Amino acid sequence: MTRDDAVDGSVPVDDSGTAADTDERDPRADASLDLAVPEMDCASCASKVEGSVSDVDGVIDIDPYPTTGRLSVATDGTVDREAVVAAVESAGYAVEDDLESVTLSVPEMDCASCAGKVTGALESVQGVRDLDTHPTTGRVLLRFDPDATTLAAVVSAVESAGYEVVSTSLDAEGDAGDGDERSVWRSRRAYATYLAAVLTGIGLVLANPLAPADAGLAVDLFGRAVRVGDLAYLAAVAVGGVAVFRNGYYSLRQRSLDIDLLMSVAILGAVAAGVGFDEPLYFEAATLTTLFSVSELLEGAAMDRARDSLRELMELSPTEATVVRDGDEEVVPAEAVDVGETVVVRPGERVPRDGTVTDGTSAVNQAPVTGESVPVDKAPGDEVFAGTIVEGGYLEVEVTTEAGEDTLSQVVDMVEAAQGERSEREQFVERFASYYTPVVVGFALVVALGPPLAVGAAWDTYVLYGLTLLVLACPCAFVISTPVTVVSGITSAARNGVLIKGGTHLEAMGDVEAVAFDKTGTLTKGELTVTDVIPLGDNSQEDVLRCARGLELRSEHPIGDAIVDRAEAAGVDDRAVDDFEAVTGKGVRATLDGTPHYAGKPGLFSELGFDLSHVHAATDGGVVTRTSRAMCERNNCLDLLSDTVPELQAAGKTVVLVGAEDDLEGVIAVADEVRPEARRTVERLREAGVRTVMLTGDNERTARAVGREVGIDEVRAELLPDEKVAAVEELLAEHDGVAMVGDGVNDAPALATATVGIAMGAAGTDTALETADVALLADDLSTLPYLRTLAERANAIIRQNVWTSLAAKAVLAAAVPFGLVPIWFAVLAGDAGMTVGVTANASRLARVSPTDSDAGAAPVTDGPTPGDEPGDLSPPAARTAE
Repeated sequence: MTRDDAVDGSVPVDDSGTAADTDERDPRADASLDLAVPEMDCASCASKVEGSVSDVDGVIDIDPYPTTGRLSVATDGTVDREAVVAAVESAGYAVEDDLESVTLSVPEMDCASCAGKVTGALESVQGVRDLDTHPTTGRVLLRFDPDATTLAAVVSAVESAGYEVVSTSLDAEGDAGDGDERSVWRSRRAYATYLAAVLTGIGLVLANPLAPADAGLAVDLFGRAVRVGDLAYLAAVAVGGVAVFRNGYYSLRQRSLDIDLLMSVAILGAVAAGVGFDEPLYFEAATLTTLFSVSELLEGAAMDRARDSLRELMELSPTEATVVRDGDEEVVPAEAVDVGETVVVRPGERVPRDGTVTDGTSAVNQAPVTGESVPVDKAPGDEVFAGTIVEGGYLEVEVTTEAGEDTLSQVVDMVEAAQGERSEREQFVERFASYYTPVVVGFALVVALGPPLAVGAAWDTYVLYGLTLLVLACPCAFVISTPVTVVSGITSAARNGVLIKGGTHLEAMGDVEAVAFDKTGTLTKGELTVTDVIPLGDNSQEDVLRCARGLELRSEHPIGDAIVDRAEAAGVDDRAVDDFEAVTGKGVRATLDGTPHYAGKPGLFSELGFDLSHVHAATDGGVVTRTSRAMCERNNCLDLLSDTVPELQAAGKTVVLVGAEDDLEGVIAVADEVRPEARRTVERLREAGVRTVMLTGDNERTARAVGREVGIDEVRAELLPDEKVAAVEELLAEHDGVAMVGDGVNDAPALATATVGIAMGAAGTDTALETADVALLADDLSTLPYLRTLAERANAIIRQNVWTSLAAKAVLAAAVPFGLVPIWFAVLAGDAGMTVGVTANASRLARVSPTDSDAGAAPVTDGPTPGDEPGDLSPPAARTAE
């Protein structure tokens, strides 16, 4: 049903029940509301909603339609929509707005002052809601009611504030980024600035400001002799000042005391001093106009560089895809591919959308999305992400996501959203700036008028000082010092596989003093694997795996799956399996090739009558040699109960014995392997002074074994989810900042409690992307030290930018009354110089990479530990047998 359809499809009727004359509208029609309440889907729901809304004064009639989830409310015209919505929500039902979402590309909106003017203009448009300006990306995100306004009205409002809307996300062609690539150096303002610079140069030649006022060629203008050089200066003001005065006018309309208004006043004041009071300040007016225009171009170019990193992310996803339809290949726009269709990706091409490989094998470079430096091998059944690059093979991929919903699109959207989130430091800076500008403007007026009125000082000198202070009154560099750094840091992190949800989390990560890790799936791989195979008696490793595979093939336990995977990887032969039975809590039994066999805990074999304290180890291809028998007699043989089993269990491994009723064939150890990068990651964090803690629900013995292996400072095991939350709260009481690293789902309460919640392996996982403050897109802990380094440097750069820009402004302002700061220097150093400086300083974050934190280095070990090496399959006691 459209907005123009009647809610129930009925024809209006009059009191007699006949069709009403549609020309005579109900006077209440203009005061009716049509709300979408999808959760109101039954008569009981409708009754509750109706009862709640009827309590709102001014409501005349209520018509709920639970079958369509709509609510029609007639009012007397005095009730606003928000009151009715609040009443519906108080009944426990959410109201969905029929609003249109749009993104406007406004590249000239590149500072907080610009954003303020655009916001003021849009807020005056009826029907505009959820307005969000992103000056660091030159975008405006908003929702509007299409029944109350139009997109054209929205665009017109932005342009009435003095800013061109290059494109919108609702354009028939292109997107909101189409116009962002225009160079500021080839814009209309740039050409006007070039001409103004030429005219200022001509003025310098014809009317040297160091020469006497009556020197040089002069003409009569309105009864006053004016040098031709001064006319060139005025021409420079007229040409270069168009954009300045236009923006100043819009600032005045919006009552915004920003740089455009201040510079307009300063330029016009200098011209007025020359024309009205015969004070020769034409040179200052021309240089002020030209240099300010240059500074604006420099600021625009610097902001473009800050935006480039996000633009690179947006350009990673290909625009076209080769799709298979009716047996033929067809090249179509990537967004035109439907879920379930198959796309072909050849060597060197990018995957157009998230999907699952159905045919072919290839190494895929996932660095654009996950930041992984090494290509990942992909085969049928594996997941691939949009924007990743097929290295050397051919893949057929079944598309699994809608256009705009793939992992790369989610990352881009979240990065853009993160840039619109203001941190506490940024909010403080803006509050400070709101006081700074009026104070400096007041100081400028005192300097300009005080000495001439009080002691008869020269008007031209002190008016010039006042104009110079007006130039320094705008805190542009100070205000953008934080957001440009945040933008640089967030986009740099995204390129390296780390998604940071906002500047607040970036800053908080830099102050983290403790990091809490979940164990399973975080410090470990989260998948059980066979780490040790110890043959006993006359058996070989293959014999043990062959027997274990037959026993575990029908088991549904994860341990059984790990053993079967290892046996299949070893290529062992099949055995005939009959009479399979799971022995609850102990293991499994089955008949292999006619002989009963068992696999399970040591206790199961003790019950079968085995003496586990005296078994023979196979040391030569499964053959018990004379030497090993002699050693057995001398060393009391191999004691599984006292030595081997406890040693393996102390390393956090689960022990499975395999054998027949009268023959113990071997020992298999299974464990959730520690990530190879975990130890180095923990080591780097400790070197940075960060305390590391493991919070796990696993048993104490396994947790401590993993903790020892990776070097964790403190291990807390056997914790329930609420106990993990309590542990994080204890850490927060001891430290200023705590980060929690988990899977983003099971550890959600602890992630939410920590100062910064970090989700592992979030690529392709919607829940993890939405849950955590930071998401490590690749399943790789080594990016954690990089994140910490990036955040620390970001905080350092923010402090440098804030205090340097503030100090520079303060020093220049203090020096102005003493004649130490010419107006041209105030423009170049105080405005353009500081703006370019803080932007360039912020861009240094783009050069921070995971290798800077040495996160990718190979794990450091103290030497081989018995039972720890997956490749060493001999029993601990047997390693010294010969």
